[in-house]
Amino acid sequence: MKLASLKHGRDGRLIVVSRDLARAVDVSHVAPTLQAALDDWEKLAPELADIYAELNTGHAPGAFAFDENACAAPLPRAFQWADGSAYVNHVELVRRARGAEMPESFWTDPLMYQGASDEMLGGHDDVIAGSEDWGIDFEGEVAVVTGDVPMGTDAQSARQHIRLLMLVNDVSLRALIPGELAKGFGFFQSKPATAFSPVAVTPDELGPAWQDAKVHLPLLSFLNGEPFGKPQAGVDMTFDFGQLIAHVARTRNLVAGSIVGSGTVSNKQGTGHGSRIEEGGVGYSCIAEIRMIEIIRDGKPSTPFMHFGDRVRIEMQDPAGHSIFGAIDQQVRPMP
Repeated sequence: MKLASLKHGRDGRLIVVSRDLARAVDVSHVAPTLQAALDDWEKLAPELADIYAELNTGHAPGAFAFDENACAAPLPRAFQWADGSAYVNHVELVRRARGAEMPESFWTDPLMYQGASDEMLGGHDDVIAGSEDWGIDFEGEVAVVTGDVPMGTDAQSARQHIRLLMLVNDVSLRALIPGELAKGFGFFQSKPATAFSPVAVTPDELGPAWQDAKVHLPLLSFLNGEPFGKPQAGVDMTFDFGQLIAHVARTRNLVAGSIVGSGTVSNKQGTGHGSRIEEGGVGYSCIAEIRMIEIIRDGKPSTPFMHFGDRVRIEMQDPAGHSIFGAIDQQVRPMP
């Protein structure tokens, strides 16, 4: 099943979207918002699934052409947004570039930060920044939306609480990060509003690509229309989504509608120094990672962060080349 939220008020209006992303139908009579559907998922999901089946066969009354540009984030605001760093290769590269050793515990205990969730960006909303000097970067990720998760849930049991999957652009302001981390209290100003794919999908929509609580498909990213990355999201993911959810729920209950992110999708390549797509590699899901490679290899970075007017696109396709979640397609613009 594929769900989306049309821009409407603070929390959007729930629609069901066809598998091919061509048609949609308003289901606000079943649940006015996605959060409302998640709050009563066991009762409402079967009804929404029936409408989805009708839509895919062309028999859903009131169906209309689906427009990604009309969508807010699936959850325009959320009770919880916790982002992990499940691809430890990414963390290792960043630390190597600044000459820091990586603690062994990073391979057994996930990194996690709690992001602001009062405003989530739609997949086609602009990235707004006050200055290019802030080091504007994109980060391509996968995220899950949970149902209610009791405190202390183990990693295997946590998998059954996964309701939906989405793509993420976890925008980072790289030049602001060092000063914040030096305070020893984590990210805040350096992590502005996060963007999500227009469509959220239930795990069964991925078919065999959803295995072991991981998505086994390439995450595609483009910068100004040029291919930038296509790493496999199911490869080199040290912690699966069950483990990430269990980590968040170790000391608290998670409520329905909580979002847990994978962190930047990253694959080890060759000698570990990575490789651009034009060099035959799978590329990267953020600019910072390619800059880290350049520092390790050349002693200094040569790839700039994003400028005003730049555009980033993040998408995932099925084996037949069809978009699964719709695309995150954003332009960077200055703050008014």
